[in-house]
Amino acid sequence: MNSTPSLDIFLFAILPYMVAITFFPVTIVRYLKRGFTYSSLSSQFLENQQHFWGLVPFHYGILAVTAGHLAAFLLPKQLLAWNMQPLRLYLLEITGLMFAALALIGLCAALVRRYTTSKVRMVTSGRDWVLFWMLITQIASGIGVAIFHPWGSSWFAAAVTPYIWSVLKLNPNLPAIAAMPFLVKFHIVNAYLVIGYFPFTRLVHVLVVPNPYLWRKPQVVRWYGRQEWAK
Repeated sequence: MNSTPSLDIFLFAILPYMVAITFFPVTIVRYLKRGFTYSSLSSQFLENQQHFWGLVPFHYGILAVTAGHLAAFLLPKQLLAWNMQPLRLYLLEITGLMFAALALIGLCAALVRRYTTSKVRMVTSGRDWVLFWMLITQIASGIGVAIFHPWGSSWFAAAVTPYIWSVLKLNPNLPAIAAMPFLVKFHIVNAYLVIGYFPFTRLVHVLVVPNPYLWRKPQVVRWYGRQEWAK
């Protein structure tokens, strides 16, 4: 009987709970103590055109990809039944890949804007840079998984979903996840790291409900604080 490697035990049976221990307390404390920071800290008033072409594609793409992951997690049997017809499977896979590419293009455009627009770069913190690269890594690795390990909507529902449920039930089921290819494991681990880093970043703005970023009129959020960068 083959034993699960110790690294897999740490990454898939211990790391999820370490992330949870970080995510929930820090998120709650930040909301209670520093509720004003529950904002995307918009830099739109510093530069608007590149802001639009970066953030809008990213938001639409990432929301669609996230919805696909949630569907595979919450409705695995229905998704597997849908995929039994090859044409529907192809359409689902291509659509997911297109939205992931849209999110990556938008995020890269936002990153270029941060680098090339001096005023925006000056108000970008170290945490922001780390977050950008973590998100780019996550989306790019997801696209890599879709290309090199296709039909992910089916094997996610069949293998990854039971693993996630087992983690939520405090009884991680490792054999299926341990057999996954390296790129899939990397994608999952980086997702854990993004979630763990989430409470320390501007990503917390997604927890504010309602969240009408996709349909509201353009809004300018002005910054008040130390203005060394403007001197």
